[in-house]
Amino acid sequence: MLCFGGRVCMPKDFELRQMILWEAHSSPYAMHPGGNKMYRDLRELYWWPGLKHEVTDFVSKCLTCQQVKAKHQLPSGLLQPVKIPRCKWERITMDFVSGLKLAKLYVAEILRLHRVAVSIISDKDPRFTSQFWKVLHEALGTRLDFSIAFHPQSDDQSERLIQILEDMLRSSVIDFKGSWEDYLPLAEFTYNTSYQSSIQMAPYEALYGRRCRTPTCWTELGERGLLGPELISKTEEKMKLIRGRLKEASDRQKSYADLKRKEIEYLMGDFVFLKVSPWKKILRFGRKGKLSPRFIGPYRIVKRVGSIAYQLELPPELNRIHNVFHISMLRRYRSDPSHIVQVEEIKILDRDVKVLMRKSVPLVKVLWRNHGLEEATWELEETIRRQYPYLF
Repeated sequence: MLCFGGRVCMPKDFELRQMILWEAHSSPYAMHPGGNKMYRDLRELYWWPGLKHEVTDFVSKCLTCQQVKAKHQLPSGLLQPVKIPRCKWERITMDFVSGLKLAKLYVAEILRLHRVAVSIISDKDPRFTSQFWKVLHEALGTRLDFSIAFHPQSDDQSERLIQILEDMLRSSVIDFKGSWEDYLPLAEFTYNTSYQSSIQMAPYEALYGRRCRTPTCWTELGERGLLGPELISKTEEKMKLIRGRLKEASDRQKSYADLKRKEIEYLMGDFVFLKVSPWKKILRFGRKGKLSPRFIGPYRIVKRVGSIAYQLELPPELNRIHNVFHISMLRRYRSDPSHIVQVEEIKILDRDVKVLMRKSVPLVKVLWRNHGLEEATWELEETIRRQYPYLF
């Protein structure tokens, strides 16, 4: 061995260099440092041509790091604004604040008062994906567009509106007491008669072509009526103005959002990791505990769906999860011949039956991989049987 300046000059031995890199990164006393930190430590002790490049390449291909390290780069996927409708009630978005009868509500509040929509944007709530809902809109000629799984930003317009309405209802309950349902019509009236920055007027004015008379708007509205061609002309001018303002607001929002995003593309056949969402009771993927991997996989990309979503080839135990995901939930898999992808291993420790008033629910106590006995959880036997049939 040749030493110079207190550093060991390593010979051109691939296996020896890889062993040093493994010890400095993957051994129990190293615990997977980042590339820059690892290089800083190694360069104090060793030298060989291309040391920094080999350290960077080693860390980027580390299977454990790809599964557990958080992403610190800009989010993937540029903003894709919703297409601006040509006329009123042509396209609508839907979501739920509380349990309501969907079809009855749609017919009573939208179909009866306005028109049959060309398309409806919603999330994948079971009420929106039911066979009855699909058949109803197939008969009406309405196209159903669903947001991407586990990516609520796809339906951000509805989510934002619900947030505003919830704040209104909370304020009303605090100030005036009573049930939030009592104030829902007033919240709808307040929102529809309030100024909206995207269209630079109130929704009421955009829909009916005139301002709404309210306790704070005492102007006499109706002194002069518009008839015939003049009414049509005014309506067309108003719609053109609103579409222009919506386009400006949409372009402005996209330009701001894309400053903090990066454009990235995957090819069919590429392998990627899938981000495990921290949302409780929404996305499980069979992972338990705070220190579970942030990403699972890798999974093969089957095809590209639109411009910012991909369909993945998921294993049988994830067959209940919609297999199309937004690009921001994916991380590129960097392959290496040494990788051994572990299969999910769980054990059933105990069984029980929860007796309810009208039925009995079989349960199983599950010990998840990489977790202690104290972290075992009770799960529905039906769910575990479906995801892990080989355990029964």
